[in-house]
Amino acid sequence: MTYCIALSALLCFALAACQGTGDPAQVPVQSSATPQTPVTEASDPEAMCAEHGVLEAVCTKCNPKLAPIFKSKGDWCAEHDFPESFCPICHPDKGGRPSVDLTVDGAPANGMVVKLKSAEVARQSGIETAEVQPGGEAAVVVATATLVVDNSKSALVNVTLPGVIRGFRVDVGASVSQGQPLALIESAELAHERASLQSARARSTVAEATYARAKDLFEKGIVSSVELEIARRDVEEASADISASLASLDMAGAGEGEGGLYELLAPIPGVVTQRHLSVGTRVDPESTLFAIVNTSVLWAEINVPEAHAADVSEGQRVVLEVDALPDREFVGVIKYVAPVIDAGTRTIKARALIDNREGALRGNMFARAHILSRSSDAGVTVPRTAVQETGGVQMVFIRVGESEYHVRRVRTLPSDEAHMIVMSGLSAGERVVTTGSFLLKTETLKGSIGAGCCEVEKPGS
Repeated sequence: MTYCIALSALLCFALAACQGTGDPAQVPVQSSATPQTPVTEASDPEAMCAEHGVLEAVCTKCNPKLAPIFKSKGDWCAEHDFPESFCPICHPDKGGRPSVDLTVDGAPANGMVVKLKSAEVARQSGIETAEVQPGGEAAVVVATATLVVDNSKSALVNVTLPGVIRGFRVDVGASVSQGQPLALIESAELAHERASLQSARARSTVAEATYARAKDLFEKGIVSSVELEIARRDVEEASADISASLASLDMAGAGEGEGGLYELLAPIPGVVTQRHLSVGTRVDPESTLFAIVNTSVLWAEINVPEAHAADVSEGQRVVLEVDALPDREFVGVIKYVAPVIDAGTRTIKARALIDNREGALRGNMFARAHILSRSSDAGVTVPRTAVQETGGVQMVFIRVGESEYHVRRVRTLPSDEAHMIVMSGLSAGERVVTTGSFLLKTETLKGSIGAGCCEVEKPGS
């Protein structure tokens, strides 16, 4: 049989205590000249105390000097004067043998009993329970994340033809639609393009008329085929010049017209986040006048720890928590997982697409990402109010009777705002305390950690 390693030294001390403080009739005194013969009962760590039902080596009834040691370790049942970790009355299932060492983490022992005086006391205490549900979706990884704007939905707006800013149509913060005017630009090159378009159209008119006459004369045998071909080529050249001028105007967003004024148009819908320069400034195609961002969809860039790299893959569901919006959660799906580990941070980059049509999220916000996967080994689900923590140990209280509850240590992962996934320590169908679990935890901590089998007579007592 294997016992807690942390109690091994105490067992050795107990053996010595049994040999030094036991009944003189059972421990004969021998002279120094005679080799000492071990006492069988005290030397056997498996020997049970028939009177008190615990291991003889750690029986605090037979060896009272052991009691202060267990008390100092916070392992004491004050009601029954036994170490709580193997009190034969509180924990008859342990057979008087130590199984939990509270000194490791300072939290109540697994299986510790909390007894209320009666079922009526439980009712007055407001204690409520809930059934442990089978696991479904479990958070397999919790990581930090940064919200970034989708590059395909953002734009830096430049002019395509150099010119001078003559006026602005929108300010920073304005919501714009695609094609909406942003600024009024005056450009000498635009005036030249428009003049070139008019000239090309005039040449085209003349060339088409010339070609029509040449074709008629060619049919009458008056002009040669060479002259007809030259007239046809003039028509094609004039048409090409018209197409080139129209393309330049379309690229500038100017369209046809007269003079050099044109409106700079928004290439995408979104919000104007930046506006540069001022009226009267000369600008060229390298000058950025506006920045427009569409945040209806954001990317969550998640820094997955290297240890969890194998637990993350495309298609997994992500739930984001943002400190600025504590009462909300945002759901997305992982679309990309980087094939390499960042050498500096030892993390792997994952990207999830987040719907933000309501506009609650903002670019560059920090968030916590819970990456979820569906698995048959996803544990069980309990309400968040059922899980208490002390000494760094998470625990719940299992209802085993109308007024009796047992401590159960658990290991959890977050699921959503109202539930926790318990990965070990619970089974589906058990009933855990929800409302009132804090009261029961308080009872386990009275006097000292693991103060023993607790009895509560009335709420607050």
